[in-house]
Amino acid sequence: MASLKDVKNKIGAVKKTKQITKAMNMVASAKLRGAQTRIERFRPYADKFYEMLAALAGKADPSVHPLLEVREEIKSTGILLVTSDRGLCGSFNANLISRALKLAAQKKEAGREVKFLCVGKKGRDAVRKRPYEMVLAHGDKMGTFDFSLANEVGMEVINGYLSGKYDEVSVVYGEFGGLARQDPVVQNILPMAHEVQEGEAEAKGPATEYIYEPSEVGLLGELLPRFVKVQVYRGLLDTSASEHAARMKAMDNATKNCDEMVGSLTLIYNKARQAAITKELMDIVGGAEALKG
Repeated sequence: MASLKDVKNKIGAVKKTKQITKAMNMVASAKLRGAQTRIERFRPYADKFYEMLAALAGKADPSVHPLLEVREEIKSTGILLVTSDRGLCGSFNANLISRALKLAAQKKEAGREVKFLCVGKKGRDAVRKRPYEMVLAHGDKMGTFDFSLANEVGMEVINGYLSGKYDEVSVVYGEFGGLARQDPVVQNILPMAHEVQEGEAEAKGPATEYIYEPSEVGLLGELLPRFVKVQVYRGLLDTSASEHAARMKAMDNATKNCDEMVGSLTLIYNKARQAAITKELMDIVGGAEALKG
């Protein structure tokens, strides 16, 4: 059995760990409020943008813009993986990386070359250990970012697609569904014709008629690149909110585990203390009996 001093030191160490996990839980909670507000404000805009673009592109010929054309032969796939820069958020990053690698394996089995674009340290470090080409890597950006990051990543995606570096592009990110759900999501953003057709098929209710100026073709040239950037930005916002929610939940569980460990160690400490007291009493009684004899 461990000595009283060792058990007491362990109890003190666990209590200090509990203070750290509780503080991290409070920090994650504060950051989550800001990140949740950002994604909740941006989602209606992104959804309406998608709805309008689907209606506009559905009437246009795919040949009017390169981002609408579906290539006959797909040789390479670009995967944009969005993760966090920091850990201590449970299995959040591991689930995202696993989903992206599973997608990459499926594309590779289909005979396609896979290229990664990574935003976030955790995804970047994981992809570096795999036999895939990484054409873009951003670290230390998920803590503080704005639309300029989405613009930079979106331009790389668009230029790579137009130059033939990628024949299709998918985004893997964590969709924020509240404190209980942060699911990995795969969204295909290029080629866009396929996405537009799916969006129209899922639309409900009567179609909305829009009046466009100067022309539908002119608007497509401006809106299609912006659509890619909007989807990238949505992935960044979703992942950021999901990261803080996952860390908050993980630190809450860690704090509860610390309480359980303190309880178990306190019980062990009391048993060891009682055993030591009993041993001392037996020595005293034994000495007294020896003196009597």
